[in-house]
Amino acid sequence: MKEKRWIVYLVRCSDNTLYCGITTDMDSRLEKHNTGTGSKYTRSRRPVKLVVKSGTLSKSEASKLEYKIKKLPSHKKIDALSTYRSNK
Repeated sequence: MKEKRWIVYLVRCSDNTLYCGITTDMDSRLEKHNTGTGSKYTRSRRPVKLVVKSGTLSKSEASKLEYKIKKLPSHKKIDALSTYRSNK
């Protein structure tokens, strides 16, 4: 069985905050965020727009990267994920 490939992503919410998550289907996940079924955090902050996403990763790699990104201050999150993406 083929292993699913995961993506770490950042979206900018309508209140200018950032939300970080992981998914195997970016288009579907964005649609869910924008219809209010994606996450509790983004439900009241619609619409959201994709800012940056990683390349494909294993679930373990994606979870670890998501945790690392979430610990960063907001002003460093985009650069950190962009840098990670370009180093892969």
